[in-house]
Amino acid sequence: MELGSILHFLEGRSILVTGATGFLAKIFVEKILRVQPNVKKLYLLLRAADEKSAMQRFNTEVIAKDLFRVLKEKYGRNLNSLISQKVVVVPGDITCENLGIKDRDLLEEMWKQVDVVVNLAATTNFDERYDVSLDINTFGAMHALNFSKKCSKLKVHVHVSTAYVCGEKAGLISETPYYLGETLNGTSGLNIDTEKKVVDETLKQLRVENSSPESIKSAMKDFGILRARNYGWPNTYVFTKAMGEMLLGQMKENVPLVIIRPTIVTSTYKEPFPGWIEGIRTIDSLAVAYGKGTIQCFLGDPKTIIDLIPADMVVNAMIVAMVAHANQPNDQTIYHIGSSLSNPLESTMFQEYGLQYFTKHPWINKEGKPVIVGKVKVLSTMDSFQTYITIRYLLPLKGLEIVNAACCQYFRSEYLKMYRKIKYVMRLIDLYRPYLFFKGVFDDINTEKLRRAAKESNIETDMFYFDPKTIKWNDYFLSIHLPGVVKYLFK
Repeated sequence: MELGSILHFLEGRSILVTGATGFLAKIFVEKILRVQPNVKKLYLLLRAADEKSAMQRFNTEVIAKDLFRVLKEKYGRNLNSLISQKVVVVPGDITCENLGIKDRDLLEEMWKQVDVVVNLAATTNFDERYDVSLDINTFGAMHALNFSKKCSKLKVHVHVSTAYVCGEKAGLISETPYYLGETLNGTSGLNIDTEKKVVDETLKQLRVENSSPESIKSAMKDFGILRARNYGWPNTYVFTKAMGEMLLGQMKENVPLVIIRPTIVTSTYKEPFPGWIEGIRTIDSLAVAYGKGTIQCFLGDPKTIIDLIPADMVVNAMIVAMVAHANQPNDQTIYHIGSSLSNPLESTMFQEYGLQYFTKHPWINKEGKPVIVGKVKVLSTMDSFQTYITIRYLLPLKGLEIVNAACCQYFRSEYLKMYRKIKYVMRLIDLYRPYLFFKGVFDDINTEKLRRAAKESNIETDMFYFDPKTIKWNDYFLSIHLPGVVKYLFK
């Protein structure tokens, strides 16, 4: 693998980015504009009905973010001019043919101009409605690829997936593709077109029954989990992402295809500045709950490796892979972007860093008082968790139910509040359990080869860094990530 100058490759290129308001997409766009302002065009696909609403979303959900402050400092008043020259905001919809772009002139222009397509559109909710997740994560991937095939100058198609398409596999997990019909538990009969038909039929039946919108939403969420687990995947998100990968592998033809599989993406490590994050991600929900003093116990194997990777490293890997595989027909390469093999972090250390940080920097609550944190009780098996929940919550709930019945429903609101809280916790545990006891390690041999090629080329490696071995977890958590979580996620 030979690599030329990344900045030279980006110069004069036109890049289409789908899912442009997403976390990684924003970091990608900021990076390109900051390091290579001579990019020709960045076409940013946003879900919107028209150009006006798309531009409104771009201004409020992208450029207004603190992430762009370095770019604003660099260009000052000239930033608006740079954006108007380089950025084309495209209203559309990844779930539709031609990405839902209605402006025919714009469509023709993009097919003639676009060199690279980067598909970052996704719904990452573990228990998203099955119909929504299937449309975005599975068929959206297909629509983005079909768009790439129409681009006469296309150099490479980059698809961002997730390392957890592997489900609950243990041991060393390789960077290998999934093929149509393949399942994780050996169950036969997985057919993506059939999944779409089953979804449509289920929705039709629910509407015939005059189900409420809330009932339909709940039913489609449950249906997604049911279908995923039927074939061995733990949740709707990773199931639909895996099917998206299957379609790409089947339909790519001679399109150079790069599939990026990041692990758990965390706040920026260095650029544009350390600690920027948006949206409460998997582990950060625990950090927020712990820092606010609302978590009394932690479920998970203390020896489980939590595979984390800073967002800027993911974006840098995407850009380097994009350059490495440009103009390589018949190429399909998968990259695991993670840390579990080269710089593993045990679950116990994550807890220890939280204790250290919030002891030294306690959260000040609404009453103006510091929240005192301590070591949480660690429940290392599902049996111990069930026992804990029964004693602490289910027995008191049963008692309250009896008292409520005896008192003519006087305590009904308290009972329902407690019931809903327990149901919510049990739902979260059901969704996150596979990751709390995850036994896999992600092999990154392809990514290591890419790192080595970048290093040997000795071109802009400081600018496009993505080696997790350089991360000192203690410094990262205490000085970068947790301060970022408090600044951007604590409300």
